[in-house]
Amino acid sequence: MIKTAINFKRLFAVSFKHELRKVLRDKGVMLILIGAMIIYPLVYSVAYQNNVLRDIKMVVVDSDLSPASRQTIRMLDASSKLEVSHQTNNLAEAFDLFDSGEVKGVIVLESGYEKSLLHGQRAKVALYCDGTSFLQYKETLGGALKTFGALSAGVEVKRFMAKGSRQEQAMVSRDPIPASLTLLYNPQGAYGLYVMPALILIILQQTLLIAIGMMGGAQREQGRIKGPLALVKTNQAISAILLGKGTVYFLLSVLNILFAVIMVHHWFGYSDKGSTLTVFALLIPFVIANVFLGLFMAQFFKHREHSIIFLVFLSPIVLFMSGVSWPEQFIPGIIRAFASIFPSTIAAQPYLRIRTMGVEFTHVSSAVMLLWGQAFLYFSLVFFTLRYYRNR
Repeated sequence: MIKTAINFKRLFAVSFKHELRKVLRDKGVMLILIGAMIIYPLVYSVAYQNNVLRDIKMVVVDSDLSPASRQTIRMLDASSKLEVSHQTNNLAEAFDLFDSGEVKGVIVLESGYEKSLLHGQRAKVALYCDGTSFLQYKETLGGALKTFGALSAGVEVKRFMAKGSRQEQAMVSRDPIPASLTLLYNPQGAYGLYVMPALILIILQQTLLIAIGMMGGAQREQGRIKGPLALVKTNQAISAILLGKGTVYFLLSVLNILFAVIMVHHWFGYSDKGSTLTVFALLIPFVIANVFLGLFMAQFFKHREHSIIFLVFLSPIVLFMSGVSWPEQFIPGIIRAFASIFPSTIAAQPYLRIRTMGVEFTHVSSAVMLLWGQAFLYFSLVFFTLRYYRNR
């Protein structure tokens, strides 16, 4: 028993040193594993730093040329979301600006706009938005509707006051049940603050899988098994060597976690309401599951470039299937079943709840158990795959 334990430790140490030496000498792997993990979170964080779209350029076609239309234009320009960069009374000119990309929306105030307001009739306003960007479309439409809602409320209040009501009574008559809306956990409604924590997690996963796949592809290019695995036959020895290899990637991933999950979060002010222990209780099985998933996938890459081609192509699909960019409950069941292959699908939503909502471990314990289950499953798969190749 003692001799077996000594052999296990020795093979573990030999495998760890051998794999670490190979990784450190491979510039391509180091660029993906360390360099990309530093560059991508910083680039994305800077890109999303503004968080909320503001001052979206609009053109207003004022066919009425009245005091009411000029007041409306001033209110639109005063909105934090919109900027009236152009004014015209020619619809064709407005659409030329829209088609050229100088503006992202067109608002048309038709002739008779003020007359309709003064007579208590519905005033017609046309709004054209750029629907190629859902986020920009949402903010443009929301900013315009909010402005016209405020303008409509002012007109109704003045109408009640003209009938003899005091201002307070008029305001109550206009809005008898006022609604107060508060956005929980993301009061700014910022897209970057929501998406970046989960995106960092997926970047960590994909760079790790690519790097391990490159190492596996390089080994397959050599045409035979080299290193400690070529010297052993027992199951226990294969386990020791597999754990030694996995430990190298786990420790390098811990360095990436310390940089991306702690430092980048602090630099860019991402929400951090959860306990550090709860965060690491989730991330440790997440990384281990990815390490063994990567070691399993690496057995099927015949060339190191295949890992980059396949996993980079898969990255946007993994982000979509994580339920971050699109609600998980609206993703078809067969796609969700395929998505469960990747640890990020299990970890992304619990991770967001920890960092933004400050939930405790009990609220994410089921996800942690699933990640440990994935880690065991992928360890078993790569173990039997390695044993099969070793016997050949």
